[in-house]
Amino acid sequence: MIRHVVLFTVPDPADRETVEAGLKLLQTNPHALRLEIRPNLKRDLWSNDIDFIVYGEFADEAALDAYKAHPTYAASIETVRPRRGLRMAADFRLD
Repeated sequence: MIRHVVLFTVPDPADRETVEAGLKLLQTNPHALRLEIRPNLKRDLWSNDIDFIVYGEFADEAALDAYKAHPTYAASIETVRPRRGLRMAADFRLD
């Protein structure tokens, strides 16, 4: 299993609802076993810069690749990319 975690900042607070809606498009993508989009609770003592977290679980690398090739992924990028600041992603395998 692959876990996929992506962190986003949204510099303009006026864009946050649009970014969240764009990220939630990903939840209709059929290739994830689990996919969650959540706003950051901003409870860290040292850094609260991250606005949204995408957390996904995929059966394998082929499923993650299929997720990224799906039209909902492109639609999400079209909405989110022009409004986001930082994007940091990490994928790791559960063995």
